[in-house]
Amino acid sequence: MTNPSPTPEQAAAAETPGSAPAPAEGPITPTATVPAATTSGPDAATPATGSASDDGRVPAPRTTGESRRPTLRSDLRASWPDGLVALLITAAVFVLLYARIRDKTSSTVTVMPFMADAGGFWMYFLSQAFGWSALLWAWGTVVLGLMLSGPRPARLPMSAPRLERLHRTTSLNTMALIAAHALLFAAELVRHDTASWNSAVATAFVEAFVPGGYDSGTGRIAIPVGQAALYLAIPLGLLFYVRHRIGPRTWRVLHRCVIVVYVLSVWHTLLYGTNVWYDGWFRTSVWLLQLPIAALLLLRLLLPARRSEKLSARPGASAGERTRWALRLGGRLAVVAVVVALAAVVATGRDGGRSVPPEDTSSTHNHD
Repeated sequence: MTNPSPTPEQAAAAETPGSAPAPAEGPITPTATVPAATTSGPDAATPATGSASDDGRVPAPRTTGESRRPTLRSDLRASWPDGLVALLITAAVFVLLYARIRDKTSSTVTVMPFMADAGGFWMYFLSQAFGWSALLWAWGTVVLGLMLSGPRPARLPMSAPRLERLHRTTSLNTMALIAAHALLFAAELVRHDTASWNSAVATAFVEAFVPGGYDSGTGRIAIPVGQAALYLAIPLGLLFYVRHRIGPRTWRVLHRCVIVVYVLSVWHTLLYGTNVWYDGWFRTSVWLLQLPIAALLLLRLLLPARRSEKLSARPGASAGERTRWALRLGGRLAVVAVVVALAAVVATGRDGGRSVPPEDTSSTHNHD
């Protein structure tokens, strides 16, 4: 007598231990698909127990004590080691900035001579330090996300679940660092405002947090760019923890927009960072750090983890399929162009920096 075929649940339960789990989702940053059971990647969704994944497989039942999904509370508890490292890095950057201002070796003194008083503007330099560490943590979060969502290297420095949790915790700390950067900038405005306390706070709030409120020098463009990065980073990052409510497809579409947050952060830095105001190795280094991200993004587009995202040799027959095919091809070509442009910037040193000090530097950031 022929034995009956096993049910999908029985077949899943009988899979070899250690076999690849079904795709899952991840938190912040411009990432994409992450083939892991409970973690990051914008192009995957954690299926409910017993439901089929995109490729038709049925995930194995959860083991006893296994968390149903990562929560904000658990990730906040796990983020303190990474956050402590971020604070130590911020402190080191602050000491370096302070020492360079005091010794008058920083380009900030050239741009804004009145800031040669390091003690008088220490809060502004602390805000700068948080801004630099925020950019560094955003860079690391993006790299982790792209590594997890694209073709993975044969050897990883730690297990995939630990990398995915690190991806989530670095994204949470990135949001905290960006917020600290903005709050300290506003506090510095209050310190140097001679108006009444209520008026100073209101003016600082408008200048630091309302687009168009800061109307001095390059801040008219750079400040709104930074504000856009802040206002996009927080909701896009936290959406990971409610993705089961908004739906995996909606979450994946929104999660892909996180790359915009990183681009805005870099743009804000290059526009407003007085440390990278002029041409030189430091400004070029900021451009150089973007090469790994562009290369990983290109690799993720060329070799996506989800079969539905692969670029076919020919477009489909319908108008919608042809449009999607053209958009995917255009995206890949755009990233190739970015990689080539970044390589040219690094090779030539023509990085968009200023070659001579502006004639009038007294108005920019002057809060007297």
